[in-house]
Amino acid sequence: MIWGLVERQHGVIAHRQLRALGLSDKAIEHRVQRGRLRRLWRGVYAVGRPLVTDEGWWMAAVLACGEHAVLSHDSAAALSGVRETGLWPIHISVPRSRAPRPRGIVVHRRNNLRSADVGEKLGIPLTGPVLTLIDLATKLPDKELERALNEADKRDLVHLEELREALENRRERGSRRLRRLIDRATFVLTDTELERRFVPIALRAGLPTPLTQVYVNGHRVDFYWPDIPLVVETDGGRFHRTALQQTQDRIRDQAHTAAGLTVLRFTHAQVRYEPDYVEAILARTATARDRAAPRARGARTRPPLRLGRAESA
Repeated sequence: MIWGLVERQHGVIAHRQLRALGLSDKAIEHRVQRGRLRRLWRGVYAVGRPLVTDEGWWMAAVLACGEHAVLSHDSAAALSGVRETGLWPIHISVPRSRAPRPRGIVVHRRNNLRSADVGEKLGIPLTGPVLTLIDLATKLPDKELERALNEADKRDLVHLEELREALENRRERGSRRLRRLIDRATFVLTDTELERRFVPIALRAGLPTPLTQVYVNGHRVDFYWPDIPLVVETDGGRFHRTALQQTQDRIRDQAHTAAGLTVLRFTHAQVRYEPDYVEAILARTATARDRAAPRARGARTRPPLRLGRAESA
């Protein structure tokens, strides 16, 4: 029975578990002195193994913090695959009534750990994906938090529509910021509003007025400059791009690149909230194409692009 529990717990066991399985304090201490048990924290041991895996340390940290303790924050994100982090320090959440302080463990005391917020992976208790992402939102910069959101979505741990709905009534620190990031990342402009906002950005970057919603190389594009030549595509709701949509995007970009066009992609949120960044990228791209133009003189001329005005839906 002891070995079965040890295997399920990745090579570690708690003193209270050994007592529940029939060992006396004297028998436990004897095994410690003989090296069959190695103390990791007070009341938690590695069993007969010189090395402890990451999973073993995470499990041991949960055991060291007592009942109702769960892996959380960066540690829960690492175990669930949402974010790669170092092993240390280990983050554990416990009920507010408890205040363990094991060395090397960051303990987060919570007013309430609801059953819906707690899960298990590889037998290790941890915060569920919603609470884990809320916790990450208290510390990560936007880009890293966005990567964690994308990874959770990709691994089917939580989908953005469901997460946004679940956040509606959450009040934990981090939940508001997470809501704002999702809303901004999935922001979508109408075609008319997109054109109204994007064209002035392009003009400020030194580009002429683009053609809009035309077919190039058999694909409808958002903005096109035949003389540069440059295609700009704008993606709305980037968190919701399905695998099929992403494949179609790549096929479109590959067709344009093979025909000698430069392809840039911006999100609707970048056009709306980061116009200076979009302008800078457009200006740098146009300058780079201008510098490359003299080197292309005398090159074999490509067949003309198939260009046609897109019909409105």
